[in-house]
Amino acid sequence: MFWGFLLGGLGVFAGSGLALGAALGLTGFLILHFVAGGATFVAVDAVWNVFNAFTLSAIPLFIILGEVMLRSGMSERIYSALTPLFQRVPGGLLHTNIAVCTVFGAVSGSSLSTAAAVGSVAYPEMTARGYDRGMVVGSLAGGGTLGLLIPPSLSLLIYGALTETSIGRLFIAGIVPGLMIAGLFMVYIFLRCLAKPGLAPKETARVRPLRILLDLLGLWPFLLLILTIMGSIAYGFATPTEAAGIGVLATIVVARAWGRLTLAMLAESFYRAMLLYAAIAFVVMGATILAQAVSLLGVPQAILETVRAADLPPLAVLALVVAIYLVLGCFFDGLSLMIMTLPIVFPLMTGLGFDAVWLGVIITVLIEIGQVTPPVGLNLSVLVSVAREEVTLGRAAYAAAPYWMILLLGVAILTAAPQLALYLPAKLM
Repeated sequence: MFWGFLLGGLGVFAGSGLALGAALGLTGFLILHFVAGGATFVAVDAVWNVFNAFTLSAIPLFIILGEVMLRSGMSERIYSALTPLFQRVPGGLLHTNIAVCTVFGAVSGSSLSTAAAVGSVAYPEMTARGYDRGMVVGSLAGGGTLGLLIPPSLSLLIYGALTETSIGRLFIAGIVPGLMIAGLFMVYIFLRCLAKPGLAPKETARVRPLRILLDLLGLWPFLLLILTIMGSIAYGFATPTEAAGIGVLATIVVARAWGRLTLAMLAESFYRAMLLYAAIAFVVMGATILAQAVSLLGVPQAILETVRAADLPPLAVLALVVAIYLVLGCFFDGLSLMIMTLPIVFPLMTGLGFDAVWLGVIITVLIEIGQVTPPVGLNLSVLVSVAREEVTLGRAAYAAAPYWMILLLGVAILTAAPQLALYLPAKLM
């Protein structure tokens, strides 16, 4: 009866074009009313408790931070400073795309903001220099996913808030996997451009090492901003919410002095952040109602017992979860997918002995894959718009396919060597 209401409710409500948050919430209410004996009141308490949680208030602050950076021109300054570093390496500015996405992701926390900010600067510059349009869009789509993994990350923040996992440990756990995946992206670009030099024209101008050093030193306001946010969390000086508040104030100051932030841009940043947070909060509310229904009926425990009775090894269950995320990633945006699946996936996987912090990193990488998977693939859609549709969605998806496979390789590496994610949190916290 439960599964009939769950699948039927989601199918009818989501299939009718209703917003995902409403579809999740209404399905949860149906289950609570008809299956759980009219216990709809528990959903109201659950939603109140979630939105009263102190940690969840960090989400709008990190969104504001990313929006201010996006509109103030800071991404252009970062791009210009890192460009000389890779000019003479096969792949040239394609490496710069990955490096800037990595650095920008260390403050923005959002995959879409990272892809849009770096893409708006990089795409016109690189196409004017003769770079292959598909390679440019592919590198930006792949690099943009790093905004969800490199801390501070909206994905890890929401995961921590909903599962009561330490957000500080989650943020620190994302550092090494994020840098590892960025490095794998660069290795792919290097090998591809070495095999086919026409994809990235060689730069003939020589850049003096002193110029490169001075450009990198010129990034000190931005690097100080990253250290302010992450250092305060890692060393326990501030909670993620407090660090986000400090980060917003520091970003406004830096964006005014180092970028070109105006009062109108600041107002636009707050407005866009409110819209994005409202969309996320609506999905969180719906998912919380559904999660309460699922939890009240003991569904995760029943699934866990079924898995144990089937005597499936933990790695087989993990492979099944990965496959489910890959399929669902074709139809849902990443954060919505994570919020929707956590009520079942989290207790199931932790019940099988998987570490909660490691699982947060794995799920984040999996929803990153969804960001470059058509037909939804939000990073692809954003970059097609940035490219003024000079690159079709199909060509963008084809160009992003190697990055899709590298992200999946990242999941395999983290499964084989979980300490890549868990070593730093154990040492620092």
